[in-house]
Amino acid sequence: MKLSSKIFTTLMFVFLFAPIVIMLIFSFNASRSLSVFSGFSFKWYVELLHDGDTLASVKNTLILAVCASVIATTMGTAAAVGIDKLRNRYVRAALDVTTNIPMVNPDIITGISMMFMFVFVSQLFGFANSLNFGTLLISHFNFWLPDVIVQVLPKLQQMDPALPEAAMDLGCTPWRAFWKAELPELMPGITTGLIMSFTLSLDDFVISYFTTGNGFQTLPIRIYNMTKKTVTPKMYALATITFFVILALLLLSNLADSEDGRRLRAARRAKRAARRAIRAAKRAEKAKMPMSARTRKLLYTCGGAAALIAVIVAVASLHDGDALVLNVYNWGEYISDGSEGSMDVIEEFEDWYEAEYGQKVKVNYTTFASNEDMYAKLASGAVSYDVIIPSDYMIARMIEEDMLLPLDFDNIPNYEYIGEDFRGLYYDPDNLYSVPYTYGIVGIIYDANVVDEEDTGSWDLMWNEKYAGQILQFNNSRDAFGTAMYSLGLDVNSTDTAVWDTALAELLAQRSLVKSYVMDEIYNMMESGEAAIAAYYAGDYFTMADAQADTVDLQFYYPERTNYFVDAMCIPTCCQNQELAEIFINYMLSQEAAIANAEYIWYASPNSLVYENEDYIDEMGQEAMEILYPEMESFSALYNQYAYRNLSDELLDYINTLWETLKIN
Repeated sequence: MKLSSKIFTTLMFVFLFAPIVIMLIFSFNASRSLSVFSGFSFKWYVELLHDGDTLASVKNTLILAVCASVIATTMGTAAAVGIDKLRNRYVRAALDVTTNIPMVNPDIITGISMMFMFVFVSQLFGFANSLNFGTLLISHFNFWLPDVIVQVLPKLQQMDPALPEAAMDLGCTPWRAFWKAELPELMPGITTGLIMSFTLSLDDFVISYFTTGNGFQTLPIRIYNMTKKTVTPKMYALATITFFVILALLLLSNLADSEDGRRLRAARRAKRAARRAIRAAKRAEKAKMPMSARTRKLLYTCGGAAALIAVIVAVASLHDGDALVLNVYNWGEYISDGSEGSMDVIEEFEDWYEAEYGQKVKVNYTTFASNEDMYAKLASGAVSYDVIIPSDYMIARMIEEDMLLPLDFDNIPNYEYIGEDFRGLYYDPDNLYSVPYTYGIVGIIYDANVVDEEDTGSWDLMWNEKYAGQILQFNNSRDAFGTAMYSLGLDVNSTDTAVWDTALAELLAQRSLVKSYVMDEIYNMMESGEAAIAAYYAGDYFTMADAQADTVDLQFYYPERTNYFVDAMCIPTCCQNQELAEIFINYMLSQEAAIANAEYIWYASPNSLVYENEDYIDEMGQEAMEILYPEMESFSALYNQYAYRNLSDELLDYINTLWETLKIN
């Protein structure tokens, strides 16, 4: 029995800590691969120290966690004392139920409801932005408040009720009796509540996602927004540092909680309690009157002022004096950010603008994970952004719903370098609302060590039974259905449900061959050779090829019919400074910034300053140029034929139902 218990315990610890050990190892990997260890290096720790956005998100997370936990602990302790003093059992029971509701209620419901409340209040009072640091702070301490109450209430119930009465009999006022007699007894519960609320706030994603505004991004949200491409090894390095900091704190805590330490502290507590009793008796002899109401008010005011000052200092640390503010909303990992020796485009723009116009500008750069996430935030009216970078079909939808402003191209002279093939596309036929940022084409990535060359060249490879269990499919409905529809020669923008039913049948036929439905997981699986075939975006193929294992030989090709997409810079109607936004767009089209972005994200650029630049061509290499910029008669003709269009909500709901049917089967 003892042996089986030891085996079970060992397996349990392996299950719990094996992922952490893998993360620790790959934080020292010399390459970008998150699956193939190519050599020991501190490269990602150095990159982390130079990643201003990640360090800023860590700072934001800590500021939020400290402020929220202090406020939640203060209010929760006061609430617990108030509940404990209630004598009406029905009122107390009602308050107990009310306190428990936030803890059992799903986080997503709380997050959405808080967002709607803030939007309602801001619209009621005419505020430009519904969500900001204040709303995020309110949401956090409100959500962790019940946890503090639950920790403090049992300590109140365990405490001898005669203790505060004895202190008051000896002359203490109610406030002094609480401070000197009750508070020390409650301190273990208060400390636990503080630690819990701090930890939960530090780790929270759902509540933060729905209630955060522009210019303030916490670390969990930043990591989530990286999923369009992949979580970089810098995050492994940060997680490793966090792990060892927490481990050190736990070791110190355990040392402090040794048996001898507990005995010593118990003796010290007994001595302190005796001294407090003696001092209380002496004060009782000298006391002529209880603490005045004025003194109590002063204490309450000081406590409230201290909390307010802490919040004001935290908020003030996020702003740059008299600088103009520009709020930019882009995909995660979709701009050159200074890592790995690249150009920090945001920082360079801020410096350039100050030198050019003699005015400081602060760019609040925030990221999103999908077009739908971005649309939901803007449609709710909860946030205000000046520049956004959505995909083509979403731009068409936002134009239709009057969510974008027409551009003043006098402020965007670099627009002349956008190739003619990228103008007049279906989503913005009159070139009024958008400026192309990048474009791409979906192709098939395969491992040449596994896949026979004669099997490549078409979509049929994704349905080839020879490679059953080695095929990866998109884990989103539009792209997955797209592969089937391109393969069958169907219209990917058809409004006929029968066409989509046919595509579902094709995906169901493929289902037994598919190893997994993936998005950013594709990087690890293809780089390590865990899978051999996948459809994905051309630019991301190079990221995988750069980090592939020695036993893997990744290759790429375009099927005859495939998806073409364009991401473009736009200005939403909620913009607060359109001229500054247009100047930023123009800067993004400048040769230096455009080349830096194209080299960093590995997507094709529609900017002739990029694809005609000899240095850029040499840097990318012949293979990359042939794949990213394939020879074609007319990009616009192919794009307008094969690109995804915006579909009606009813049809999208129907497609999602089909997608659920596929995943269930």
